[in-house]
Amino acid sequence: MKKVVTLGEIMLRLSTLRFERFVQAEKLAVIFSGGEANTAVSLANYGYDSCYVTKLPKNEIGQAAVNNLRKFGINTDHIVRGGDRIGIYYFETGASMRPSKVIYDRAHSAIAEAEPDDFDFDKIFQDASWFHFSGITPALGNKAIRTVEAALKAAKAKNITVSVDLNYRKNLWTPAKAQKVMTELMQYVDVCIGNEEDAHLSLGFKPGGTDVAAGELDLLGYKRIFKEMKDKFGFQYVISSLRESYSASDNRWSACAWDGKEFLHSRQYDIRIVDRVGGGDSFAAGVIYGLLEGKSFRDTLEFAAAASALKHTIHGDFNLVSIAEVENLLKGDVSGRIQR
Repeated sequence: MKKVVTLGEIMLRLSTLRFERFVQAEKLAVIFSGGEANTAVSLANYGYDSCYVTKLPKNEIGQAAVNNLRKFGINTDHIVRGGDRIGIYYFETGASMRPSKVIYDRAHSAIAEAEPDDFDFDKIFQDASWFHFSGITPALGNKAIRTVEAALKAAKAKNITVSVDLNYRKNLWTPAKAQKVMTELMQYVDVCIGNEEDAHLSLGFKPGGTDVAAGELDLLGYKRIFKEMKDKFGFQYVISSLRESYSASDNRWSACAWDGKEFLHSRQYDIRIVDRVGGGDSFAAGVIYGLLEGKSFRDTLEFAAAASALKHTIHGDFNLVSIAEVENLLKGDVSGRIQR
């Protein structure tokens, strides 16, 4: 069984029910989520030893988060306990022309306050094949930047393949700070994943004619910036999910990629959204799965796009689909007919 390590922050998600606004809600649904944790759950579903690394307070809420990860098959052996709090985010589900909304309450969370020495990265990366992180984690602060950098150095010392999901978050840092930090971290990365906003705000590369809100894609612009990114940072692959947003309820979803020789665009999926959070994380997991399994460049991209399209149909941040379900969609079954 191949081992994949992810590092990040798992948070408590408090969601309104039945598309209610925050000011209407009298009850909030409780789940746990976080970019790299979402990716880890997908990889566990695909049969990997999916090892998630974070720091959580040593109290009942921290333990509930650990228990939740274990329920989905995550290896929690290297989760460090300590710190004062778990991060929280509040989620209001949008509909039609009203967008979804997120409010963060995550300052001074346990992982944001963690030090690199809290983690035994030499032990964590023992027998690992892959390490994945996202731009969300270094955005948590200077301590988190040092922790991510220490993990990256340890992974590369063991010749472990490294992927990043750029995942720019405007509520956590500015483009100037993101570009300064992420540009430095890219020297350790083999596979770069992110959408057009991430590439622009995290690394300074913008595909000219793309307007997600208007449902307009400039694929030649993606090809151009992918080549520029690969030339600058030496990535093996540059890969992006593509979202054409018609409304909060309906999107078109696909993906594109560049390996230095071939630019690919995947099949497109028209999605009626149940929950879009975690779509990019499930896409990253699909990329990791495809490359680890030795799939072709084309098949890897198609698997990732299909898996993440399915995620949009599932409530919560985790993509709870099997390889067989993804492969069934790849065969062309988009009918949604009941399975008996």
